[in-house]
Amino acid sequence: MLRPYLPVLILLFLSVAQAIGMVVLSSVLSPGKATKAKSAPYESGMNPLGGTRERFSVKFYVVAILFIVFDVETVFLLPWAVSMRALGWEGFAVAMIFIFILTVGLIYEWKKGALEWD
Repeated sequence: MLRPYLPVLILLFLSVAQAIGMVVLSSVLSPGKATKAKSAPYESGMNPLGGTRERFSVKFYVVAILFIVFDVETVFLLPWAVSMRALGWEGFAVAMIFIFILTVGLIYEWKKGALEWD
């Protein structure tokens, strides 16, 4: 009864064993001494400026969310573009409505000043 699931169970066991083995091996082989240089913050090869609890403007988060939203819509349009011929004119019309709604949303955000970085 469990014979069809045997390869999956073997793969699961090997994956868990590898993960545990990597954690154990890294703790055994790595030096564990915390020095001042290792504990210092590091940011792109530069010493950090200012504190780590600095507040960001809300506009930063708005632009980040807008980027994610439009990126997700691109993911929705990619399968449509691949199968456009099979969908025909109906699929084309639905995609154009989707793009129109996105364009209206982008124009609204632009007019409200959400894309301004002052």
